[in-house]
Amino acid sequence: MKQLTGLDASFLYLETPSQFGHVSSLSIYERPDDPDYEPLRAWRSQLERRLHLLEPLRRRLREVPFGLDHPFWVDDPEFDLDFHVRHTAVPPPGGDEQIGELVARIIGRPLDRRRPLWETYVVEGLSGDRFGILTKVHHATVDGASGAELLTLMLDTSPTGDELPPPDEDWRPERMPSDGEVLTRAATTLVRKPGRALLLGARTAREIGRATRNPALVAAANQVRSSLRGPVGAVLNAGRKRTDEAEPVGPLPGGAPHTPFNAPITPHRRFAFRSVPLESVKEIKRAVGATVNDVVMAVCAGGLRTWLEDHDALPDGPLVAMIPVSVRTGDEPERWTNRVSAIFATLPTDEPDPLTRIARVHESMVGAKELFDAVPAERLTDFAQFPPPAVFSRAMRTATRLTARFRSPVNLVISNVPGPREPLYAAGAKLAHYYPVSTIVDGQGLNVTVQSYLDTLDFGLVACRELVPDLWSMVDAIVDDLVALGKAVDVDVPLPAH
Repeated sequence: MKQLTGLDASFLYLETPSQFGHVSSLSIYERPDDPDYEPLRAWRSQLERRLHLLEPLRRRLREVPFGLDHPFWVDDPEFDLDFHVRHTAVPPPGGDEQIGELVARIIGRPLDRRRPLWETYVVEGLSGDRFGILTKVHHATVDGASGAELLTLMLDTSPTGDELPPPDEDWRPERMPSDGEVLTRAATTLVRKPGRALLLGARTAREIGRATRNPALVAAANQVRSSLRGPVGAVLNAGRKRTDEAEPVGPLPGGAPHTPFNAPITPHRRFAFRSVPLESVKEIKRAVGATVNDVVMAVCAGGLRTWLEDHDALPDGPLVAMIPVSVRTGDEPERWTNRVSAIFATLPTDEPDPLTRIARVHESMVGAKELFDAVPAERLTDFAQFPPPAVFSRAMRTATRLTARFRSPVNLVISNVPGPREPLYAAGAKLAHYYPVSTIVDGQGLNVTVQSYLDTLDFGLVACRELVPDLWSMVDAIVDDLVALGKAVDVDVPLPAH
């Protein structure tokens, strides 16, 4: 029995009838040259052989009575692999938009908390004699980095299959603990929490003291102070010179303008996906002296600019993006948990020129990373351990509702996850593409996640169906902007048929 961290549990607490805590992936496979190959049977066997390596697949939640502490993971004594491995199909011709519609419907349903928090769907009927596998896993179980590791453990590095290490011992599920046993276990944690909170606070205070020598942190503090108005602002800005000149640009984004996708979301989803050649992206980044992530951010800005212009909704100022950042060190005692923080950067949708856009993205990301490095992010995520779950869950849901109804501090999430550089296989079928399928919350009804695999960069966009009904137009605009950026620096961007 293992207890969830506060950060892990937060993904449970934010769930409502319209926002869900699971993240997903759509992997596309080339069927092997075998007329008797059955994808469903092959995939089920693939997972069954590896269950001793895939701890998150066999464990389920055990809530603490009265919400006194974060839940525990317990091996499911009634584990049923056939409940989790499912079969579906798209009708002919099996095109991308049909696949996207199917995925959108499946991700728009919550996972059953009475079972291990995952599902996987074998999707047949794809064009080109391909098939897909859609996998849903709750974010309470994995973050982006551990999710990528989970994928590699599920798959083979050879079409003939890998030799697997045998289990250390026969798997025996735990007896589901009683309420009294769970409360006793939780009590020992609760007794230690006040002392641990004091130690964490003292350690963080020391680190902030050191970080105040960092110019980025000082600039951020001044930027926050200068933005304050009313009685509080009058007190905190006392003695500070005010002029009619514009404030100097600091490391923090100036605030997120309103867009059509910054509103309350429904349970209904849209999913759209495209692929671009990774080498072209690398050629562009070398030509302009940026990073792959800068290129991804810049073309997202360009595509969003086009989409917003087409909807007469382009704000005068830039958008603000939240970029998840792994704080995993490799020394964590628990492998399957969340170690993730975030940085915030401006997304220059107000800039028409693609080269100027990428220069502004690069500048914004440098400032954002300096601020992120000012205080160790793991300290901030550790604070999620201490609020009582009943208070924490109410606060999480209230925060997203308020964000949806007032000005959101962030317009969207953009994530770029490095993926495997070697080919992977599922029971002899070669993995061709790996499209990330992330999650959205109230007030931020759009998510763009990108993952590399082999020589391809796969884009996956998720949005609220009512807020962004034409999501395919948006992903096409992002890809078109990459082509335009390539032309600006004499880099060809060949695109696969879709």
